[in-house]
Amino acid sequence: MSATAAGIIFLVSLIVALCLVHKPFGDYMYRVYSGTKHNAVERVIYKLIGVRPDSEQRWGVYARSVLAFSVISILVVYGMQRLQDKLPLTIGMKPVTDHIAWNTAISFVTNTNWQAYSGESTMGYLVQMGALAVQNFVSAAVGMAVAIALVRGFARNKSDTLGNFWVDLVRGSIRILLPIAFVGALVLVAGGLIQNLADPHTITTLTGGSQTITGGPVASQEVIKELGTNGGGFYNANSAHPFENTTNWTNWFEIFLILLIPFALPRTFGKMVGQVKQGYAILAVMATIALMSVVLTNVFELSGNATVPQAVGAAMEGKEVRFGVSDSATFAAATTLTSTGAVNSFHDSYTPFGGMMTMFNMMLGEVAPGGVGSGLYGMLILAVITVFVAGLMVGRTPEYLGKKIGAREIKLASCYFLVTPVLVLIGTALAMGSAEQRASMLNSGPHGLSEVLYAFTSAANNNGSAFAGITVNTPWYDVALGLAMVFGRFLPIILALGLAGSLAAQAPVPASAGTLPTHRPQFVGMVVGVTIILVALTFLPALALGPFAEGLS
Repeated sequence: MSATAAGIIFLVSLIVALCLVHKPFGDYMYRVYSGTKHNAVERVIYKLIGVRPDSEQRWGVYARSVLAFSVISILVVYGMQRLQDKLPLTIGMKPVTDHIAWNTAISFVTNTNWQAYSGESTMGYLVQMGALAVQNFVSAAVGMAVAIALVRGFARNKSDTLGNFWVDLVRGSIRILLPIAFVGALVLVAGGLIQNLADPHTITTLTGGSQTITGGPVASQEVIKELGTNGGGFYNANSAHPFENTTNWTNWFEIFLILLIPFALPRTFGKMVGQVKQGYAILAVMATIALMSVVLTNVFELSGNATVPQAVGAAMEGKEVRFGVSDSATFAAATTLTSTGAVNSFHDSYTPFGGMMTMFNMMLGEVAPGGVGSGLYGMLILAVITVFVAGLMVGRTPEYLGKKIGAREIKLASCYFLVTPVLVLIGTALAMGSAEQRASMLNSGPHGLSEVLYAFTSAANNNGSAFAGITVNTPWYDVALGLAMVFGRFLPIILALGLAGSLAAQAPVPASAGTLPTHRPQFVGMVVGVTIILVALTFLPALALGPFAEGLS
């Protein structure tokens, strides 16, 4: 069987599986977030943290709860790294340096999972489990909570509340993420991933040298790494490491986990607003962009449009032989279309246009389908911008789901969209304008620019993958990228919650003859067009100097 045919079967089977779970899983999440009863475990948690679960919060209180929880999480993760040598299960690891600990704490709390370190030689088992893996759960639950709060803003009328953040956080963690992660970990262990607390093994190599191999609770961290669109690997090689991703079918399963929640959330959205067709429209936008990206990434990699790939017949540099070109390209597209950042191949070794696709996926705002929660609220804000543009065309006040999109709403939506480009372009400009930071680049010319641009795009979009080729474990990069992660995560969240509060306070607007139908193919095409055009207008000059210049040279 040819590589192209195998890649098509791999992709089609993935699409079929996602279609089969879309409705039942989306309906389940709807019941989780719409239910009024609390189970025994949840009631204990609420009592311990002093929360009244039946009380609701205004958008400002909801936002402050998100920020407070995140600040405490950063301090805990930072402290555990700095005190690592005094904790159990350290397997001899030293305390993490201050700037890497700061960067890592922010990275995992913001669902970015950017890693300026090698996991197997830096983090002990307790820090991996109690700090990093825990944040894989709760940072994903935060994203889902914010998405649900925005959906409530569309669903509610004349209301000043959006639900209770602590309830949404706990339910997302306990009822959605934990059960799937438990079953998924068993599946991965069956697939050959390791799960132990054994001391590192020192072995003798074939050449007579020695090598230390670290074990650890890998499968349990791997499953939530993908399910929560986190991406931080237990090992430096991430999902290319055989302990994290053993076979072709575990590779398929990990991609399925990455896409599972983001592609099911539009169904939850449709159920919550009482119009399932609206959920299908959002899903169609996500699926259209995602399919175009996956196909183009595969085409660019399979065609091997670069000097060395053309000479040897395949773009296999930086790719695992176990997975091949097509399955690696599909993984790369999935992980950058979402905010996962996990990798099973080296994006820096991709063809110029293949590497550009991974970058462009993130520049879209990771909305197709995007990160857990963040993809849905990002796509809904793009839908708001689209109906505003459509309203300008016909000269009437735009409406979406029975809510008027006025000056306040469009300002919040516009600021949301502008946050990431500002962080990416300013961060890249500062790095390229500094002789010291340019000195940390292993490559010059267009490819060197692409590496820096990719780093800030990944950080500001809370993706976490890297083009590599630059030394980022320096104080400057650790601080700069850490700031990009913080602002790239929390400014959009605040703006999304502000928009939710504004929408929830409105009275419903009856549909009229001039109302734009937002569940039809016409609207789907408009949202796709607006999404791509906005990104193209914003980032095209930078892409022209980087991957375009390299690909056309």
